[in-house]
Amino acid sequence: MPDTAPIAVAMSGGVDSSTVAALLVRQGHNVVGLTMQLWNQRRLPELAVEGATGRCCSLDDVYDARHVAEQIGIPYYVVNFERQFEDQVVKPFVEEYLAGRTPIPCTLCNNYIKFDRFLEMADSVGAHQIATGHYARIRYDAESGRYQMLRAVDSTKDQTYFLCGLTQAQLARTMFPLGELNKPEVRELARSMDLAVASKGDSQEICFVPNGDYAAFMSAYLKETGVAEEDTQGEIVTTDGRTLGKHAGVHRFTVGQRKGLGIATGEPLYVIATDPASQRVVVGGNDDLLRGRFFAKDVNWISTAGVDTARPAQVKIRNKHAAASAMLHATDDPSRVEVVFEEAQRAVTPGQGAVFYDGDLVLGGGWIE
Repeated sequence: MPDTAPIAVAMSGGVDSSTVAALLVRQGHNVVGLTMQLWNQRRLPELAVEGATGRCCSLDDVYDARHVAEQIGIPYYVVNFERQFEDQVVKPFVEEYLAGRTPIPCTLCNNYIKFDRFLEMADSVGAHQIATGHYARIRYDAESGRYQMLRAVDSTKDQTYFLCGLTQAQLARTMFPLGELNKPEVRELARSMDLAVASKGDSQEICFVPNGDYAAFMSAYLKETGVAEEDTQGEIVTTDGRTLGKHAGVHRFTVGQRKGLGIATGEPLYVIATDPASQRVVVGGNDDLLRGRFFAKDVNWISTAGVDTARPAQVKIRNKHAAASAMLHATDDPSRVEVVFEEAQRAVTPGQGAVFYDGDLVLGGGWIE
């Protein structure tokens, strides 16, 4: 018989989390649906795109989550976490971009809101476990005494890159029921249970950047919050110091960017680095983007306790990057490692996540310095 203690399901209003809730109910579990209100979509109306779709956490999503909860007959609550989301996700996002780094707000949201705060909310309804619609797998390894994270069976939907900050305490209470399924199977399950969202499209955009223009968002956000936007206009220079033109602000560029440079030289140029201190954007050819090594800081070890000397791994340096073979080298700081690739990789970007794998096993992950 299933445990009678409730399982709190993070219901986003999408097909994945809705299917998780309905599946657990079908299995006989006591389920409570909880939705986190994270961002007021009416803020910064100047950025709104008429008819825009594909964002998570909208008012329509809350309506859909409530509708599904009514369909499957479970209690349902909405909790406002807008202040925490702004403090722990939005503000760091803006600060990182202005510092010349490229942040990952979805990872911050998972680390500090969708698991940390969500577990607190689950406690308030007496739930011992939480379940989400993420595509990943968890197992307990008795030999090491650790909870391990593994890639999802559906490699096209695997979300372990964004989950590398989860702690052992969080993993011990978390369920990923979709980890063994592929997306077509999930949609078929949703249809078989007559869920209203069975055909709903997946969310794509960052919830608080409705038009995908990060620089415009930061300008509007700083203006709204009464913070003077610093003038970071400066020069676009080559790797050997030649000035090619001017730019409107270093926060408008990220490593590896090719389009929107505002210069024409007759050859492909890419952003190699941004330097807020000198207000320079450095550009170069594709070969200039290649790096053979880097350091990752604030590493969270998941399936292993860490590295003592050196360990082989496959390393992802962004979500869509094919994990590349590398060696992880220990440093004096156990939360900092040096990554040395077998073959140099393109566009190793400060601020992005670096996640370490051993096959399907997620060893851990940190932030590229």
